[in-house]
Amino acid sequence: MTPAVHIDDSPGRARRALLATIVLVTALIAGLVTVDTIRAGRSEHALSQALTAAPRVMFEPEVTLGGFPYWTHARDGRFPGLTVTARGVRADGPPDLRGVPQTCGTTACRAELGVRASSVEAGAANRWHGTSPITLRGVDAYAKLDSVNLGRMLDITDLSVNTPAPADRAGGGGPGDGLLERTSGVLLTGTVSLPPTRPSPRTDGTHPPSARDFAGDKARVSVVVDLSVVDGQLQITATDFYRGPEEHARGEVAAQYRQAVLQRFSGRVPYPRLPWGVVPTVANSAGSDVLISGKTAVLTATPDRF
Repeated sequence: MTPAVHIDDSPGRARRALLATIVLVTALIAGLVTVDTIRAGRSEHALSQALTAAPRVMFEPEVTLGGFPYWTHARDGRFPGLTVTARGVRADGPPDLRGVPQTCGTTACRAELGVRASSVEAGAANRWHGTSPITLRGVDAYAKLDSVNLGRMLDITDLSVNTPAPADRAGGGGPGDGLLERTSGVLLTGTVSLPPTRPSPRTDGTHPPSARDFAGDKARVSVVVDLSVVDGQLQITATDFYRGPEEHARGEVAAQYRQAVLQRFSGRVPYPRLPWGVVPTVANSAGSDVLISGKTAVLTATPDRF
C-alpha cells in the first residue's frame, strides 16, 4: 500500500497572510486619506462661507488650503498655502461728467478678485469665522477684468484683448512663445465712432451702447497700449495703431481722427480694491484679461474684510 504524501503549504499560507495584510493596510491608509480629504474640504468650505460675509462678495469663492495631511496642519493652526478666487465681484463703471460712478451700460461690471499666500495661520477657536483674524504670509493679490467687462468700462463693448507675438514670430503670442503676460505692447481691438466720442450718459444714469451699434461713420481698429497702475487704478495709454503680425482690424481712420481714436482707447479704469487692502503696483495682460496686482510680505485680516 502506497503511503500518503503530505505537502507542506506553509509558503502558500504565508503569501496569503502577507496579501491580506497588504490589503488591510492599503484599505486603512485609503480610509485615513479619505477622512483627511473630507475634513480639508469642510474646512475650505467653511472659509469660503466666511468670505461671503464681506459685503462685495456675492458668490462663494473657490478656496484651496495647502498641506497634507490636513489634520496635522489643523492641529498646529498653520497651513502651507492658501488660494482664494472670488468671481462676480461688482465693479463701478466709468464716472459720468459729474464724476459719479455709473453702471456699465445696462449690465453691472464684474471683476475677479484673488489671493495666493505661501502660508496662513488660523487659531483653532472659531477658525474660519467671518470676524476671526487670520495671518497670511507671502501674499500676492489681484483684481482681474476680462475683455467684456473692460470693454464696458471703456464704452467699447466689442473690445478684445490680445498679446502680440514677437516681431520675428508671426501667429504666436501665447504660452508657446513664453508670453503669458505683458505690461506694454498689449493689443486692443474695438469699434469707435468717427469722429470718436465717448457716449454721453443716458438720463437713467447708464451709458448707451458703443459705436458697434452706431448708425453713423465708424471704424473697427486695433491699437497698441501700455498698462500701469496710478492711484490704485488701471491706466491704459494707447501709443499707436497696430500693424501686425497678429490678426487685427484695419479700419480706415482719417488723419485728423487718428489721435482722437487713440484717446478713446486710453483712460483710467476704476478697478475694485484688492483683497484685504493690498496695494496694487503692477498692471498687465494675461490672455484676454487685464489685471492689477500687488504683493505684501505679511498681513493679518478677517474674512469679512476681503
